[in-house]
Amino acid sequence: MIRVITEQMVEEYRKSLVNEEKSEATVNKYMHDVGVFLSYAGAEPVDKEMMIAYKDFLLKSYQVSSINSMLAGVNGFLKFFGWYDCVVKTIKSQKGHFRREDRELSREEYEKLLVAAKGEGKMRLWHILQVLCSTGIRVSELRFITVEAVKAGYADVNLKGKNRRIILPRKLIRLLKVYIREKGMKKGSVFVTRGGNPVDRSNLYHEIQKLCERAGVARSKGFPHNFRHLFACIYYEQEKNLANLADVLGHSNLNTTRIYVQCGWKKQVRILDDMDLVAA
Repeated sequence: MIRVITEQMVEEYRKSLVNEEKSEATVNKYMHDVGVFLSYAGAEPVDKEMMIAYKDFLLKSYQVSSINSMLAGVNGFLKFFGWYDCVVKTIKSQKGHFRREDRELSREEYEKLLVAAKGEGKMRLWHILQVLCSTGIRVSELRFITVEAVKAGYADVNLKGKNRRIILPRKLIRLLKVYIREKGMKKGSVFVTRGGNPVDRSNLYHEIQKLCERAGVARSKGFPHNFRHLFACIYYEQEKNLANLADVLGHSNLNTTRIYVQCGWKKQVRILDDMDLVAA
């Protein structure tokens, strides 16, 4: 049986992802993965031999984590059409035990960003950073921080068929109430664009990147999800309870939570030195 991927098949797969209520970012990511594979395969028939060659092709240009992510997207497409004999295995790789120092945001750097944002009058950004860092929410959950949620003291998040309640720190509530009053907001999402749409990941990323330059913080640390990591590290250092942290972050798997609390290389070296188990 000759199997050639058509544009109609790609569109059918896209509609299936939408019907499964995948997020827009996930749909776009899977479509990108399939698109990269199509650029490689062209009009050639798809079989296991081609998929193995494609995996070897990716190894020449991408890191293992990226390759596995891209293969997951293509494998999903193949499985959707019942082409299970073409599915390839992902590449096994030992996970890193330390967070990269060039991407690890410290509390001091977070505070630098706050000072820079406030100093430039970027009050929306100033408040958003504090919401992300003091609650540990994802950027996609930011739209659930509404006027009603601030009044209630918590936000109910409903994404991808999952529901969870986010508790807002009392100091944050007081801060947001002042912001809401100054903006004359009556209802709906607190953080919106000029067009009235909730602030998205792309807008926020570019704002934070510019802020990093002015605050003297490495741009490699200036991505929205890093504030969730900082929240997780500080929470775990204080509570030493991985299960509670998993609940707060909305993780169903503790292994996911462990990634958030991995310490950096320098900190691990300091811990080992402080143990002082080497005789002079």
